Amino acid sequence: MRLLLGFFAIVTLSAQTAVLQAVDAGAADSLALLERLVNMNSGTFNPAGVKAVAGLMEAELRGLGFATRMIPMDALGRGGHLVAERKGPGKPVLLIGHMDTVFEPSSPFQKWERRGRTAVGPGTSDMKGGLVVMLSALKALQAAGELEGRAITVFLTGDEEAPGTLPEARADLVLAGKAAKAALCFETGIRNVSQDMVSTARRGFTGWQLKTFGKTGHSGGIFNETMGYGAVYEMSRILHEFQSTLREPNMTFNVGLLLGGTNLQVAQGGAATVNGKDNIIPGEALAKGEIRALAPEQVARIKDRMYAIAAKNLPGTRAELTFEEGYPPMAPTAGNKGLLRLMNEAAREAGLAEVGELDPMMRGAGDISFIAPFVDSLSGLGAIGTGAHAPGESVDVESLPRQAKRAALLIRKLR
Repeated sequence: MRLLLGFFAIVTLSAQTAVLQAVDAGAADSLALLERLVNMNSGTFNPAGVKAVAGLMEAELRGLGFATRMIPMDALGRGGHLVAERKGPGKPVLLIGHMDTVFEPSSPFQKWERRGRTAVGPGTSDMKGGLVVMLSALKALQAAGELEGRAITVFLTGDEEAPGTLPEARADLVLAGKAAKAALCFETGIRNVSQDMVSTARRGFTGWQLKTFGKTGHSGGIFNETMGYGAVYEMSRILHEFQSTLREPNMTFNVGLLLGGTNLQVAQGGAATVNGKDNIIPGEALAKGEIRALAPEQVARIKDRMYAIAAKNLPGTRAELTFEEGYPPMAPTAGNKGLLRLMNEAAREAGLAEVGELDPMMRGAGDISFIAPFVDSLSGLGAIGTGAHAPGESVDVESLPRQAKRAALLIRKLR
């Protein structure tokens, strides 16, 4: 029996070493693939670009023996989702990510640029770097003979940054989550001063829109009984009360767009126009934003308070507050924490640094939240970088193999 146990230990150690060596051997090719992906514009509202990224990812996954299919989202004005599957005994491990970025073709921030151990470009960390980490882990498992016979599903959405109609746009992802034994999300990794971090919990978000209306006319009549306060002062009152009364632990409240005047126009991608003059009382104002919170009960409570604030109108004004369904929260469950322990067990065995558990306030909403109620989940396994969603977004090139090694070893343990 001791000889048999020793044999299995040697085999396990050999496979583990082969996985680690395969990640290092493929590091240069992985970096070249990331550069190629970054230089392909895949803004959410550029369906053709998202489909081009999907085509490249599909070719890579087919090369690893995955059967692939696209879920079209043309009716929602999106590029669609890519699903890849390898069959095996038991429930599959679900690997998720997204192919779109916030940088549309109109953005001046378009190209990859290498700066030492850092690379700058749209989607370098959020999350084309994560796509490459995922592929690197899968390629290493294949090279070590560890991919054969494993049930794995890869689900890459094409509209994570600005989803189509919910919940329709995530219906297939939810079905995949319900069928899985565990879910691993390869969105941007985060590092604190001394340790890489992953998420066992994430806040969700709920979008909101506030419109205010007032009587328009000559500015000399502002505040009198006939003209009232105008739309902008009513908007200012409401936003000030939101800011001063809504804040709670594990919750943030943001105003992302604000307009006031007349003839307000807002395009789907966020571009907006408005007319106004300093001697005219503005007749309308618009604000759009979101709530991010850790529990649905918290969102419901905040919405009730917002409705109450918006109902107390200044003279001569009125307000309309609406909400749109967003992303649910990912609760901090025991199962999620168990995945973190398993990842660190694999890291210790391989001589890699352990990862920490990220404060939910340090990460926003993501696709994994749709499936977290149904399957143990872990998020933030992707490339580590800075400046996501803004020109200058970058990735730490040295983080890619480190993250890929941990992910591959965790997948190995999820038999």
